[in-house]
Amino acid sequence: MYREQSLDQPLTISLRNKEGDIYTKREIFLSREWKKYELEFIAPSTNYSGRLALTVSGRGKVYLDFVSLFPKDTYKGRRNGLRKDIAEKLADLKPKFMRFPGGCLVHDGSLDKDVRDSQYRWKNTIGPLEERPARKNNWAYNQTLGLGYYEYFQFCEDIGAKPVPILPAGWDPHHHRAAPLDSLQPWIDDALDLIEFANDDLLTEWGSKRAELGHNEPFGLEYIGIGNEEVGAEFSERYELIHNAVREKYPQIKIINSAGPHVAGSEYERGWKSARENHSDIIDEHYYMAPEWFLANHHRYDNFSNKDPKVFLGEYASWGNTFYNVLIEASYMIGLERNAHIIALACYAPLLCNVDYINWKPDLIWFNNHQVYGTANYYVQKLFMNHQGDQLLDVHIEDDPEAVIITKNPERISGNIVLSANESTVTYYDITLTNDNTKEVCSFPECNMQIGEFTDLGMVEFKNYTLKMKAKELNGVKGFKIIFGKKDDKNKLYWEIGGWQNQDTYISEDIEGGNTCHSQCLLSVERDRDYELEIKITGRHVQTTVDGILFHDIECKPVVLEPLYYSASKEDITGDIIIKIVNVSDINRKAIIEILNTKPLTGCAFCLEGYALDAMNDFQEPEYIHPTMKEIEIDNNLEYEFAKHSLVIFRLRERISCHNQ
Repeated sequence: MYREQSLDQPLTISLRNKEGDIYTKREIFLSREWKKYELEFIAPSTNYSGRLALTVSGRGKVYLDFVSLFPKDTYKGRRNGLRKDIAEKLADLKPKFMRFPGGCLVHDGSLDKDVRDSQYRWKNTIGPLEERPARKNNWAYNQTLGLGYYEYFQFCEDIGAKPVPILPAGWDPHHHRAAPLDSLQPWIDDALDLIEFANDDLLTEWGSKRAELGHNEPFGLEYIGIGNEEVGAEFSERYELIHNAVREKYPQIKIINSAGPHVAGSEYERGWKSARENHSDIIDEHYYMAPEWFLANHHRYDNFSNKDPKVFLGEYASWGNTFYNVLIEASYMIGLERNAHIIALACYAPLLCNVDYINWKPDLIWFNNHQVYGTANYYVQKLFMNHQGDQLLDVHIEDDPEAVIITKNPERISGNIVLSANESTVTYYDITLTNDNTKEVCSFPECNMQIGEFTDLGMVEFKNYTLKMKAKELNGVKGFKIIFGKKDDKNKLYWEIGGWQNQDTYISEDIEGGNTCHSQCLLSVERDRDYELEIKITGRHVQTTVDGILFHDIECKPVVLEPLYYSASKEDITGDIIIKIVNVSDINRKAIIEILNTKPLTGCAFCLEGYALDAMNDFQEPEYIHPTMKEIEIDNNLEYEFAKHSLVIFRLRERISCHNQ
């Protein structure tokens, strides 16, 4: 700060309530030169709507460059550290790793690191706070970069988690901005220099920079990710160059590729092709789905090859923070544990949400300016992290009842067909519907629609049928939307052509209002061009073509409910046996637990049960849903009744001291 005139007049800094009443204040006198000023305040009372006010007296101009009010009592007393209650909530999870910074801010933004809307470049996030250039991001809020890479590494060290930093690759898929391949060196250097900053000795440029910031010893970085939810050939080309440079200089570092933000389709396959060809150590998959998708795809990773790169499930969640959501996620995590030879890393996302800046739901931890609470999802993640074995054990249930298909009409996709204008003015014509069994053909009149309008073609009960049409976008931004298998507004499938920023085509499904994207490919709709569109339904198999070119070829799996979901493992350091069992069904289930070739055991059962499926934690009842603990003993076996809608984790050993988790 500095000022031009009235040097004998003070600048008053005060803490006030929102009505303007002053709690406490301090005065400073500014010079004509830039200078950093620091003051310490002790608030005389508690107010959750307080204000920091700077009041200028005298005449002339006062120049302010960086103003920050920061709590002194941070996590582990770190200067510029994390808010203590939020950090403690994270630390209680006992996470094995932390991915950062995460999200589309990694790749969305200008390629120029010196402009305000630049991508997240790690070198801008270290050093004196007042010298870090503030940035805006694609979630429409300002980032001071006060929480930067150094603070991330430090926090990971404080909680015993491995850091997993994610870097951009000179490609912005949101706005199609790409650094020329022959000018990619700064991006390559960012990756190499970050590893040097984290791991190398004090004689190196960036190792010495780490020491200058206060950390002489290396951070022990093992992983580095290139790209976040990347799509497009532009990323694959640039990833390869960065990958090769890192592999050559730091062969011990595990490199993470990106499979994009969807579970199938051309860009997902492109990511996997790149990972295989470049021998990436790990590939990052992201998806947010309706709870029912997780049930239908419980065995998703059972048939993945252990010769391929390992999977990093870097972002996943079902849509919601209810008790029903956590049961579904727990059942899916059982499948992840069972495939530990395939799944290298997995983490729920998003991690944090400020209740005053809600972008979407779900989120693991919610906070306001003075409170924090863990969702029901948080407690499931905590149970799985706190009770994670090192060796999978063989486990099975004798006379296990068969799984039950709960989807109505599981052999076909039936429902209404609706043509929609989505966010464009469109026309559909030459519309035909063919029953592929009888070859009967129905024709429909031309449909001309303004934005938001739709035409319902009626109910289709055929098991196998083909819908064809021609379409043209006359105005607007999002091409065409064809709904099929529609039961009601909350239950339907649809094909968007020119979706998102007119960059995608995808097949999505809404189940009870929760969205699932089954497949995504790149496609942009050109205005005033005629397109030939075709959807072919064979049972629950969906194929779509545009101008005769196949885009989607997927199976919409029916929702399957297994009687119990279970896994068992052994923890090396304690020798404990850990058994996880999830009962998603609405009936209690009895089972006899028999552990072979071991002595009598004692231990604990940690239980989540007895809640309504729509129950949630909130600021008023932050621990309404939380696990309980009870002691148990097993001689030869244990007969146990698993309550409907429950998660039970047994931790067993010859002797044990129980602590509530």
